Amino acid sequence: MGRTALLSVALIAVAALLASAGAPRTDRLAPLPRIVLWVWERPENLTFIDPAELGVAYLDRTVHLEGDSTRVRLRRQPLSVAPGTRTLAVARIETSPSQPPSLSFRQREELVGELVPLATRAGVSAIQIDFDATRSERGFYALVLADLRSSLPPSMPISITALASWCIGDPWIAGLPIQEAVPMLFRMGPDDDLVRRRLSGRSPFSVPVCRHSAGISTDEPLPPLPSGSRVYIFSPLPWSQASVQVAIRKVKSWF
Repeated sequence: MGRTALLSVALIAVAALLASAGAPRTDRLAPLPRIVLWVWERPENLTFIDPAELGVAYLDRTVHLEGDSTRVRLRRQPLSVAPGTRTLAVARIETSPSQPPSLSFRQREELVGELVPLATRAGVSAIQIDFDATRSERGFYALVLADLRSSLPPSMPISITALASWCIGDPWIAGLPIQEAVPMLFRMGPDDDLVRRRLSGRSPFSVPVCRHSAGISTDEPLPPLPSGSRVYIFSPLPWSQASVQVAIRKVKSWF
């Protein structure tokens, strides 16, 4: 099947899923704090945070798609959080540029099989998928999300990260069976100026599922944040008590 046809099939499948399940409810994420720290593959000790103020989205695994193969690398670095911290288990999906994935039915099944266990992690309040899907990979990704949604308990929210362009002029994610798309408002490349000007004008993202959250980084100027957003904060350096407090103060200036 060609990739254009695959996208059409994916959109039909997702539409059918939503018709049977109802529109995704963003309030499933309501228990999460308004500020969430992203924790990538490195040792982190966050036992000092206040669980009432901060959540943690931690990289649980990375899945590599190459040719017909699906390989997973589980988190290897220790992570400690304060008791009662609400967490999101994150899966990063990467594809090989030298050996593009087949995006076959079998590969899709294997990928979903690697994502479902995220929901079984102790204390996890939601799962998050981080995949910078190219145009030719979008149909496959839509089908993966539809299969994942049907494989999880209805109460388990699905969050995804999203390129800022997906939330503005390229709204292909509208209608996906997810509760949240987090616009990545850093490392935006050529779109940086456009996105910042749009947010400065207080224009909301055109895709509704993008309007309730934002992703930022501690090493870039803080963009204007959409009103009422849940803010995910990335740090290129390990978190410390001091850096967490600085990040909190900056974000709260926009609340």
